[in-house]
Amino acid sequence: MQRSHLAKTAMIVFLSLGSLGIVGGSFLIRRAFSSTTESGIVTNADRYSEIRNQLWASPAEIQHFPRTISADAQDVRIAYSPGVAQASTFFQVREKQSPAQIQQLLAKYRKLAKHKYLGGDTNVHSNLPNGVPTTFFYTGDAERESFPPSYEILVLNAKDKGTVGFKWNHGDSYGVAIDSTASEIVYWAEKW
Repeated sequence: MQRSHLAKTAMIVFLSLGSLGIVGGSFLIRRAFSSTTESGIVTNADRYSEIRNQLWASPAEIQHFPRTISADAQDVRIAYSPGVAQASTFFQVREKQSPAQIQQLLAKYRKLAKHKYLGGDTNVHSNLPNGVPTTFFYTGDAERESFPPSYEILVLNAKDKGTVGFKWNHGDSYGVAIDSTASEIVYWAEKW
């Protein structure tokens, strides 16, 4: 009888520890997984080269980005999110340049743009007749993620990778947004 009771107690302790191990182990695995794949936005401009050269997988979508942050650039801001599950991946760099430099960039990108918008965001742009998804203003000053009307959004390319009946369910787009009055340019690329 004593041996049977001891065996039962041992079995209960073993199962309890096993359950604790599974729960604890799954917590640790989930924690390790979530900390490496959270879609936290990277805003550290010192990581620009790392993100541009190593973390962004498709070089065609970012070849319009500057190779390095120019010493002349001011108020540089970046926003990068690798995305998880079905969240979009985006990369955005905002910087001030001289008015002359901004005018040169505006002339260059106007010629290359396949779509042009004034202000707004991806939801506004994609719902216009013949509209395409663009981006949100991730590097903006306010919590709203829409470009003010002073920004000219120039889409250099947009690819629909959705399926029949789900247009633009997946895809990518990239381009620039330029505010001539503020002498700012925002380089952007987005995949979803």
